[in-house]
Amino acid sequence: MKMLRRAALPLAAFAIAASPVAIAQSGPFVGGDYVTVAAVTVEPGSARDYGIYLATEWKAEREFAKSQGWITSFEVLTNPHKRAGEPDVYLVTRFKSFADPAEGDRRSKMMRDHMKMTEDQQRAGSAARDKYRKTISTQLLRAQSFRN
Repeated sequence: MKMLRRAALPLAAFAIAASPVAIAQSGPFVGGDYVTVAAVTVEPGSARDYGIYLATEWKAEREFAKSQGWITSFEVLTNPHKRAGEPDVYLVTRFKSFADPAEGDRRSKMMRDHMKMTEDQQRAGSAARDKYRKTISTQLLRAQSFRN
């Protein structure tokens, strides 16, 4: 058993060293923006309703966040030739860094004030949209640039 542990240690070290995070930190890359991607399915017949929400409230929130420097960009990607189990829409947001909890609370309050909505109104709106859309996955990615 002791021999097995000794043999496993170099393999574990190699696996950690070869992980994408380790490669990005010490290799030929420089970390860039973080990118969140939400994959959303929309119930048949509800694409227009969801599109209106995205073009109004969702967009207004993102535009405000961008004007405050909290995010660098955002976009909506649709999946016109989706296969079974794939989402209809991808919501993409890019940002430079994460806010700490206090800053996150401050931003949430600023957003509610900007949108003229209470937390209860935000929750109710989300619950109403749950009737015709479902987030099936979210990803956090990080852009990488080559070092010079």
